[in-house]
Amino acid sequence: MPELPEVETVKKGIIPLLEGRQLFRVIQRRDTLRIPLPDNFAARLTGRTVERITRRAKYLLLHLDGGESLICHLGMSGKMTLKAAADRTVPDVFEKHDHIILETDAHDLVIYNDPRRFGLMTLCPTDELDQHRLFRDMGPEPLGNEFNGEYLLKKLEKRRSPIKNVLLDQRVVVGLGNIYVCEALFVAGMSPEKKACDLDAEEAEKMVPIIRDILLRAIEAGGSTLKDYARVDGELGYFQHEFKVYGREGEPCVNATCDSKIKRLIQSNRSTFYCPSCQD
Repeated sequence: MPELPEVETVKKGIIPLLEGRQLFRVIQRRDTLRIPLPDNFAARLTGRTVERITRRAKYLLLHLDGGESLICHLGMSGKMTLKAAADRTVPDVFEKHDHIILETDAHDLVIYNDPRRFGLMTLCPTDELDQHRLFRDMGPEPLGNEFNGEYLLKKLEKRRSPIKNVLLDQRVVVGLGNIYVCEALFVAGMSPEKKACDLDAEEAEKMVPIIRDILLRAIEAGGSTLKDYARVDGELGYFQHEFKVYGREGEPCVNATCDSKIKRLIQSNRSTFYCPSCQD
């Protein structure tokens, strides 16, 4: 599933074509993704102007004139692709899993393709987004000022679960998934099995900039492509080439002074990759 860097990359990719543009036509080719699409979905979007595009956690938010926002989640296999007006054929030819097509008043297309249909799209009054069931219990953004060492320590102090599991909890901090938590724990030299409540103030303070740095570098690299993810221009992300532990079971540790190999363990039905020597 795309994590924060991948969704941020998609957001940046669609802004040039969508932000400030009117939705001239909306093509809805099915009624249900992960959840049913809202009633009169295409009609409610047609003619609206996309005033601003933001991201919350792993969700894209298209803020429309008239006070509504379109909430988008890519799910496991969803992707957004762009087709400029100059590149369109007559008539347009869409793929089997192109479920939602947004055509702007400049006649550019933004196409949502999702073979597994685990993504979602829904509408919500913009001034009620914070109270929406998808967002109301979420923690702060890891790249924002609310996420700091003091905050993190407070969230960890009563949690006896492994630190790996707690950092994946979207009520603690949003947008982090398996890849970037594994990478952050390696850089921090922290065992993924360490109890969250055992972290001290210094360790919590250290963890915050490590998480931020990894996320920012992943965004700069266009995210990580493992299976389905691709940028809106069709190019693949390349942060996976910088992985130090994720997906590297049995390979040598990247630290020159370490002679251990990367191991994998299962935590809450997810694979955790780590170095047993560097993360003791």
